[in-house]
Amino acid sequence: MLKKNSTLALACALALTLSACSSGSNGTTPDATNKPANKGSNQEAGASDTPENVTLRMAWWGSQPRHDYTLKVIELYETQNPHVTIEPEYASWDDYWKKLAPQAAASQLPDIIQMDLSYLAQYGENGVLSDMTPFLNDPIDTTNIADTVVDGGKIGDKLFGFNLGVNALGFQYDPALLQKMGMSDIPDEWTWDDYMEMAVKAKNAGIYVDTGMRAEVFLAYYLRTQGASLFSADGTQLGYDNDQLFIDHFSRVTKIVLDGAGMTPDQKAQLKGPEDDPAVKGEALGIWQWSNQFVGFQQLAQRDLAMQPMPGPNRQEGMFLKPSMYFSISENSKAKEEAAKFINFFVNDIEANKLILGDRGVPGSSVVKDALRPELTPQQVQVFDYIAWAEENSSQMDPPDPIGAAEVFTALTTVAEQMEYDKLSVAEGAKQFREEANKILAKNK
Repeated sequence: MLKKNSTLALACALALTLSACSSGSNGTTPDATNKPANKGSNQEAGASDTPENVTLRMAWWGSQPRHDYTLKVIELYETQNPHVTIEPEYASWDDYWKKLAPQAAASQLPDIIQMDLSYLAQYGENGVLSDMTPFLNDPIDTTNIADTVVDGGKIGDKLFGFNLGVNALGFQYDPALLQKMGMSDIPDEWTWDDYMEMAVKAKNAGIYVDTGMRAEVFLAYYLRTQGASLFSADGTQLGYDNDQLFIDHFSRVTKIVLDGAGMTPDQKAQLKGPEDDPAVKGEALGIWQWSNQFVGFQQLAQRDLAMQPMPGPNRQEGMFLKPSMYFSISENSKAKEEAAKFINFFVNDIEANKLILGDRGVPGSSVVKDALRPELTPQQVQVFDYIAWAEENSSQMDPPDPIGAAEVFTALTTVAEQMEYDKLSVAEGAKQFREEANKILAKNK
């Protein structure tokens, strides 16, 4: 069982933990020129049916295309609900969590918070997120959303986040660059050996094979293919006993960087934002990332791109459908029901989803999915088709990450960078990571 301490102490610990995240790039905060205009009630003051004016703060992370369409969704909602004003707060991934942590410690979180699976348990069990169960069905209509989609935001019997869509891991790449490398396609049943050979061809063609793998995400995938997991079931230690699994995975990742087929940590740190990514600029074959990010990648790259499932062997055991992200409601919110009404609009309104077009994951509502099909570009159809394929070729998702996962991920990122700098052997990295991770997770006993 996880220890339950006081809300204040846990919130302070949360701030210290999350502030350790590495700084991101090009985080932005909206100013008066890009924030939707405030809207008051257009009904006569004092009328009995006049809703009380309410202001909601809403926070999310993402690239500029996500910021742009989210602001349009907010504007659409405010037009239909003139008593509501929504104040947007958005940033890049790293900057987002650095800002959210002190807000959580001070009980000043936005009313609506975009939440990631890796942080759901940490925020939820620290008492800063509201249980959304009372809002299911009214005002959040789940009639056309499968229980498995809704339950993806549960910790125990409490719903701390409403699933905004599902996605799956894969390799997103430029077919024209693949041709430049002398390859007509990537084999359907490709393996990690195929990937290593592809890296050599990319280097010989004067490009990177990719722009790196997020350490914890792709280690977790590889562990799943080997019948293991990153965390133990009770969240008190790592979920794998054999460090050879760590060595096998990171030997490949590190070799690609040290051989010059991948970017060094210094080069990645110099990127100013997603638009500066070598894969966007045609200087790298592709990106390892979630399917919902393909649309934004396509918009930035402005050329035809393709999607490829993860390598094997044992791909089906490794693949899983992940809640792309959630909307959570903060416990400190004074307008929880109004926040829930907006979330219902976001997940169920057809016109809103014609603006979103699956960027936050393939929608859970069957009605929304059917309505969007005629609106989709060929690239967006690829995402929907990829998820349909993944539904038939994946295994059950691991449980939500335990408290302390963010610290574990930071430790893993640091070790991965040291290995890529050739300052730490992969075997030494495996040992160091195990010691640091188990020390962090032992606090959950």
